Amino acid sequence: MGENSTPGERKTSKPARLRGAVLPIAALAVVLVGCFVAWSNHVNASFGWFAYAPLSNEPFSGSGLAFVTPGTQAGLAIAVVGLLVLAFWAGYRIGTKASPKNQ
Repeated sequence: MGENSTPGERKTSKPARLRGAVLPIAALAVVLVGCFVAWSNHVNASFGWFAYAPLSNEPFSGSGLAFVTPGTQAGLAIAVVGLLVLAFWAGYRIGTKASPKNQ
């Protein structure tokens, strides 16, 4: 009783706002680090020609032939994890703002 503020008028404290901003900033940093790792592991590959050899008794082994290097794959995986955290945070924030507060 005696509290005249409505839920829309409540002001959050500075530490609460800081805590709310840490997760998206950290997730954005993870995305940027993942993009940097993926970009820095770019390897130029030269491809020669190949032909069909039906009578060779050797099975074709495609090891070592990758269009995306393992370092680039790791960087992209890191970036995806950061994007997933950002998506979770955005959904959580939208959900908490849309839910009615108990009085």
